[in-house]
Amino acid sequence: MTNKKRLELTWIGKDKRPKLEPRILLEDVARSYHAKHLVTDNDIFDNRLIFGDNLLALKALEQEFSGKVKCVYIDPPFNTQQAFEHYDDGLEHSIWLGLIRDRIDIIRNLISEDGTLFVHIDDNELGYLIVLLDEIFGRQNRITVVSFKQGAATGHKAINPGVVSTSNFIVLYAKNKTLWKPNRVFTARNKRDTRYGQFIDNFDAPYAQWRFITLTQAFARSLNLPIRGLKKAVGDSYEALLSDFVVANAPRVVRLARPDYDAVSGDARSMIDASHKTSEILRLEREEFSDMFFVAGERILFYSDKLKLIDGKYVAGEPLTTIWDDLLSNNIHNEGGIEFPKGKKPEALIKRCFELATIDGDLVLDSFAGSGTTGAVAHKMGRRWIMVELGEHCHTHIIPRLQKVIDGEDKGGVTEATGWKGGGGFRYYRIAPSLLDKDKWGNWVISKEYNAAQLTEALCKLEGFTYAPSDTLYWQQGHSTERDFIYITTQTLGADQLHALSEDVGTERSLLVLCSAFRGNPERFTNLTVKRIPSTVLSKCEWRHDDYSLILQNLPMAQREEETLKKKKSAHPSLFDNQDA
Repeated sequence: MTNKKRLELTWIGKDKRPKLEPRILLEDVARSYHAKHLVTDNDIFDNRLIFGDNLLALKALEQEFSGKVKCVYIDPPFNTQQAFEHYDDGLEHSIWLGLIRDRIDIIRNLISEDGTLFVHIDDNELGYLIVLLDEIFGRQNRITVVSFKQGAATGHKAINPGVVSTSNFIVLYAKNKTLWKPNRVFTARNKRDTRYGQFIDNFDAPYAQWRFITLTQAFARSLNLPIRGLKKAVGDSYEALLSDFVVANAPRVVRLARPDYDAVSGDARSMIDASHKTSEILRLEREEFSDMFFVAGERILFYSDKLKLIDGKYVAGEPLTTIWDDLLSNNIHNEGGIEFPKGKKPEALIKRCFELATIDGDLVLDSFAGSGTTGAVAHKMGRRWIMVELGEHCHTHIIPRLQKVIDGEDKGGVTEATGWKGGGGFRYYRIAPSLLDKDKWGNWVISKEYNAAQLTEALCKLEGFTYAPSDTLYWQQGHSTERDFIYITTQTLGADQLHALSEDVGTERSLLVLCSAFRGNPERFTNLTVKRIPSTVLSKCEWRHDDYSLILQNLPMAQREEETLKKKKSAHPSLFDNQDA
C-alpha cells in the first residue's frame, strides 16, 4: 500500500499538541453589564466577555458552541519582533505557528458549516499563515486574501529608501465553501462617474417622449446661472455641488451606451433592432431586474442604478473588491474613547467583515479581543458576540468601552452608520481554576476552590455530558443522549446504594457514576458504569496549566542564546571576568 504524499508546512514541535483541560466558565455578576432599560424588542443581553487564556477559553466554549459561530474575526500577534505595550509580539516562527495552529483547530470546530473565518495579519507571517490555514480548512475553502490599506507613505515611513509598507492583509476562509453564501457589499466611489453627462429634461412625461439636455445645462439651471463661466462662478465647490446634484437627481441623470450585440439575445436583441427604426424611446419590462430603455440602437443607463445604500446614505457604489483602501486608520485613536497604540483596528473594518459574512442575530467570535473593537461593532450591528482577552486591558479598556456602547454614549466609529442608540448587555466570565490540584503529599485531589455544582459541571464537560441537573431525580445531573445520564458525588458508595441507583435507573437507561470510592462489585449492575474520581480523569488533561500564551523572554530562541553564553563563559572565563554578572 503506497502512502499518499501531500504538501504541508512543517516546523519544530509541530507534533506536540497541548492536552487541554475543558474548563468551565464562571460568571462574575459584578462585572457583567446590562442596559438600564430596554431600547428595542431585539436587545441582546447574553453576549460573553471572557477573561483568561484564549486557548483554554476556546476549549471551554467547544462543547456548547461547536458549529454555532457564524463568523470569527481574529487579529493575532503579527510576529513583528517588537514588544508592544499590551503584547509580547516577537515570537519565533515555529512557536508562533504552534500558537496559531492550536487555536485555529478549535475555532474551526466552533464555526458553523456556512460560516467564515477572517484572520488579520501583516506580511511577516502571511505566507506561512496561508499554508497553515490551507491544511486546517482545506485549500478549496480559501476564499481570498484582502489587502487593507492601513496607512500612507508619509512621515517617518517616507524617510528610508525602498518599498514603504502601508498595508495589512485579511485572509478569508469558509468552513465549507459549497455552503458559503456571502452578502453583496458595495463601497462608495470616491469620484463621480463623468460618463453620465445627459439629463432627462421632462422626466414626468411618458418615456417615449423624453427629451435629453446636457447635465451641465440642468445644473446651471438649478443654480439660476448661465452655462458660460459656470465653473468660475461656482468656484472651488463646483465638483462637490455637481456631485450632490447628480445624486439628488439620479433617476434623470443618464448616459447612452451601445450594447454588445453579440452578448445579448432574445427580447433584448429584438428591442435593439426595433430601436434603430424609430426615434422614440422603447422600453423592455423585466420582472427580476430594472427595466431596460433603448433609443437609436443604444441603451439608456441611469445613474440611479449605480446608487447603493451605504451607511444609511445613497451614494454611487461599486462591488467590494480585494483592495480595501477606503478605511484609513488615521483617526481610530478616538474610537471607543480608549488608547491602544498599534493594536486598535478601525470599527469600519470590522463592520465590513460582518456585512460580508453575517446578518442580524448571528453569533461572532474574537479570541484576540485587544481593545474590544469586535464586540463594540457587533453590538452596534445587532450581532451576538463572544470575546476573549487575557490582558488586564480587558478591564481597563474593553469593559469601559462596551459600557459606553450599551449606554448609547459612544458616538464614534460606526455608531452613526449603524443607527445605534444603545441597549443590550454582556456577561463577564472568568475561566475556572484547574479541577485537580496536589495535596501536601503530592497526591492529585479535587481543587478546594470547587463547590458541588461546579464540580458536577466540570466533570460533565470532561466526560462529554451536557450539564443539566434534574429537579426531581438527584442522580440525573447531566446527559449525553436521551437515555444516558451521569451522577457525580464525593461520597463513598456502598453496595446497597449502588443497588438502589440501579433500580431507579431501570433497564431502559444507563448511568455513569463518578464517586470518591465504592465498595462491592459494581460490574453486576449492567446499567451502571462506576468510576473513581479523580483517578478516572487523571490522564485526560494537562492539570494546573493556566497559561498557554507565550512570554518573549521564555522562547526557545532566548533560551538557546542563554545556553550559548554559559558555554562561552565556561570555555573562556577570562573574557568575562571584568563584565557585570
